[in-house]
Amino acid sequence: MVKDDIINLVHKRVGFARNEATHAVEVLFDTIKMRLMSGEDVNIVGFGKFCLRDKKERIGRNPKTGQEFTISARRVLTFKPSKYLKEMVNQK
Repeated sequence: MVKDDIINLVHKRVGFARNEATHAVEVLFDTIKMRLMSGEDVNIVGFGKFCLRDKKERIGRNPKTGQEFTISARRVLTFKPSKYLKEMVNQK
């Protein structure tokens, strides 16, 4: 599924005009991105939580040559699905 598929679903299921559905989806994604960029976690009840984690600088190793190198500190984005979403996905 791609963003255009989401826009089409909003257009059909909610009844928005295509340009309104596009705008609604863009606003949602932009809001999530802005909150994450400002360092906030985004929790969507019944869906999951987008979290930022800081990883420290560490030593890595090239498995082919064995040469060590430094992996710089960075922030990583993680997603933790809600219990409800996990149950829905695992239903048979």
